[in-house]
Formats: sequence, C-alpha cells, structure tokens
Amino acid sequence: MRIVIMGPVGSGKTTQAELLAKELNLPHIQTGEIYRTISQEDSPVGRKIKEILEKGDLIDDQTTFEVVDKHLAQISDGFVIEGLPRTLVQAQRELFEINKVLYIHISDQEAVARLLARGRDDDKPDIISERLKVYHQNTEPILDYYRALGKLMEIDGSGTIEEVHRLIMQAIDDSN
Repeated sequence: MRIVIMGPVGSGKTTQAELLAKELNLPHIQTGEIYRTISQEDSPVGRKIKEILEKGDLIDDQTTFEVVDKHLAQISDGFVIEGLPRTLVQAQRELFEINKVLYIHISDQEAVARLLARGRDDDKPDIISERLKVYHQNTEPILDYYRALGKLMEIDGSGTIEEVHRLIMQAIDDSN
C-alpha cells in the first residue's frame, strides 16, 4: 500500500506518518528530512536546496523529481510518504500509484502555535507565515485532484496524537 500524508506545516504529518508506517509495517519517507540532509552537503543541489529552505519556499518540481526519484527507486513495495506531492504537477506526474491520500487539516493559528512550540531552527514567525502562504497557494489544489480520483481522506488534526491516529486508522479500515 502506498499512502501519502498531506497537511499544512505543524499538522502532525511526521508523527502520524511514523505511527502509521509502524502499524502497517511500511517504510516512512519524509521528504523534508531528505531535503534538510541534502542542504548540508557542499554540492550544487545541496546549496540550491539550502537557499530555498532558508526562504521558506517550496523545492521546485525538477529538483524534487531528481531527489525523490532516487529514494523511491530503492523501495519495491508500499510506503508512507509525507511532503510529496506539494504541487499539482508533482501529483499528476505520479511515479508510483498512490492508494490513499490522508489530509490532516488544522487551522493556521494552530499550525503557528505548534511550530513555535517545537522550536526548530527554521520555525521563525516570518518563515512559518511564508510556508503557510505557499502551502495554501500551491498545495491545496492537489486536494481537489485526489478528491476527484476518490483517494482523499480528510482527517481532523486538532485532537491529541492518539485521537488523530485513531481517526486515521478508522478512515483506512473504512476504505478497505
């Protein structure tokens, strides 16, 4: 099974993807972590990704394809992936068949509060604001695309970790 987890920054995608991957015995692919790792490399793509991340922008489609293709090529079975797709172009390209798309939704206010509380280096108010703006503009149209394909499952992400996980498992069970 190939599952995509989507949602704005701070929605709990990583936590929920880890729990889901463990429960379903699937690898967890976190594109944000891949990008942060590559941004530390002294290479043309590393410097490019570092500059993009520092601005709070999305990694462009071509760079995304270049980086993620290498990682996905190593996985033959299913997985739980977060952070991809982030644009409609990425969704439509679909290197692999996606079975389910879980959209964890929270308010912008909740996202800001959660991100400021976790205190990561790139969680500064101006960067958070830019990331949310970019998310709403570029990523949300993907939801309609997956909705039309009948693959989208919307999850209320405002509860506790356990409550959200329970909602995710219920949605997956109900769709099988």
